[in-house]
Amino acid sequence: MKKTTVYDCTIIELDKHHHEKGNISIVENNATIPFNVQRTYYLYDVPGGESRGGHAHKELQQLIIAASGSFSVTINDGHIKRTFLLNRPYQGLLIVPGIWRELDDFSSGSVCLVLASHKYDEQDYIRSYEEFLKYKK
Repeated sequence: MKKTTVYDCTIIELDKHHHEKGNISIVENNATIPFNVQRTYYLYDVPGGESRGGHAHKELQQLIIAASGSFSVTINDGHIKRTFLLNRPYQGLLIVPGIWRELDDFSSGSVCLVLASHKYDEQDYIRSYEEFLKYKK
């Protein structure tokens, strides 16, 4: 595994096209994002005070977008933490493999859209922070 850090994760500005009937943003495989989307899912109706995530991936990359509302994403490479407030549907946070992530501070009615590079594979998850730290060494 390539040694990844929180500085390998970045905000990506999506194409935003204005129209009097509404805006549209576009994500294209291997153009807007550096992977092919194999799975798409979204989180919604997250109760106040709850958090999501709390894991890392060995191979999977993700683009996380606040399709509606806002939430915070804290990423951690085992040494450094960074927190991003996602609140614009034309921006996404690219998370590379080997990064611990936690999502919290969901606003009422928020929708978290996730584009993933791989289909679901439980073997790709690291769900214990202690195991994550061992994995990063």
